[in-house]
This record gives sequence, C-alpha cells and structure tokens, in this order.
Amino acid sequence: MNLQSIDMNGIPSILKKIVENKNREVFDRKTKVSEADLIVKAAEADNVRGFYLALDRQKHLNSSAIIAEIKKASPSKGILCKDFDPYKYAREYSNAGATCLSVLTDEVFFQGCDSDLVTARKSCGLPVLRKDFVVDQYQIIESRALGADAILIIMAALTDYQVEFFLDKAHSLDLDVVMETHNREEMERALSFPNKIIGINNRNLHTFETNLSTTIDLCKLVPDDRLLITESGIKTAEDVKEMKKAGISAFLIGESLMTSSKPGAALVALLND
Repeated sequence: MNLQSIDMNGIPSILKKIVENKNREVFDRKTKVSEADLIVKAAEADNVRGFYLALDRQKHLNSSAIIAEIKKASPSKGILCKDFDPYKYAREYSNAGATCLSVLTDEVFFQGCDSDLVTARKSCGLPVLRKDFVVDQYQIIESRALGADAILIIMAALTDYQVEFFLDKAHSLDLDVVMETHNREEMERALSFPNKIIGINNRNLHTFETNLSTTIDLCKLVPDDRLLITESGIKTAEDVKEMKKAGISAFLIGESLMTSSKPGAALVALLND
C-alpha cells in the first residue's frame, strides 16, 4: 500500500528521481513476489538484533556508536569502491568496533542489492539498517523478510500520513526506524511521532554539500528521550569530538570508510576520540 504520495514538486530533484524510480521498482517487485508471500518470509526470519538497543547501550556508556555503512556507489560521487565485497566490509567493521551496520540496497542510484544486506548480516553479529527509500509498506515487510533489524524513513520524501502508517507497520514487525531529517521543518514533523531514533543528515540534497553545523543546529530541538544519529560528512576523529560536544553519540559513516584502502583501520581512527 503506497498511500497518498507527497507533492513531488516540493522535494529536491535527485530525491524526486529516486522516489519516482522506487515507485516503479516496487510495482515491478509486487508482480514477482506477492505481499502475502513476503509476510510468510518475514515471519520465518531470524529474530531482530536490536538496532536501537545497541546504540542506546553505547550512549549510556558515553561511548561513540559507529553505524558503518556498506555502499558501492552514490549519486554524487559515483563508484566508491571498485573491489566491493559486503562480506569483507562487514567483517572488518565488526572487528574494528562498529556498533551497527547500514547497507544500501537501492540498485539504480547506489548500485546496491538485497543480497548485499543478507551477506553482510550473515558475516557478523551486528544489527543492520536497510538503507533504502521507503515509499510502500511492501518494502517494510520485504526488509523484515531479508533479515534487516531497522529501516530508514526519509521525512522529505513522505507525507505525515505515510510516515504514521509506515512507522506502525515497521514497529508491528519489530523493526526499529531511523527517521531522517535535513532541516527544522522536517525535524519538527519527525518529533511529532513517537519514534525513538532521529537521524540528522548533514548533506544538502540540492547542492550535495555537507555541513556539520546542520546537526549542531538541529540537535538543540531534540529532547533527551530521543536517540540522535548524525549522518554524512563525518571524516575524522575531530569531527566525532565536535559532535560529541553537542551531545551526539551515534554516527552513520559511509564514504570516508568505503573509500579507504583499510576501512577497519579508518574506523578505529574515528573511535580514538
């Protein structure tokens, strides 16, 4: 069920393209695997590993929680890693001290696939966020069937009605949800829902530039009972220190790790804060 879509004229062009393509993709997937069959697969999936619990544990220990991302490419940078191996990256991240994983499964814009998530999750014991663009409840059931422990909801791409419906569906399947925001309006919308995890993406979807001040500014709006994740633009231990001073304990980091010849060592360096 897609529900009523957001006004596409009100969102950045790249996100508009992704959402339009995702709607077509979901329609095609439904012709191949029915929602009823997915529900059966979701019921047979392994127990969730507790994405929120893992991050919250680190927060209470006053330790940095790194959500290490596995992605082959991005719309702004192209191919990030030619020798792409989800199994290898998941193992290296886990051994280096990552708290959770994030795996891009979008095919057209990020060159990911569902098997990347399945492979990464099987290779270690970390909770895994399925990083994709949710436009239909079908994808939420699909995420649970694949073994994901959490999903992403992008406030810029959805109406409040869709968000409420998708949150209920995800929580009914024991999936945690990261509600991603980019500005004050999206943050205020996100905070009106009873969800534990809020993401602040430092990337401007119009210019693709990243600015850590986005997190510094928006985190002031968030009450202490929410868990905040800062996303995009975290490259050094100094960046981590700056975010921690603002009260941020969780960091979703992708490009700086994926472009490193030694991703495990790069992650360890970030944790030396």
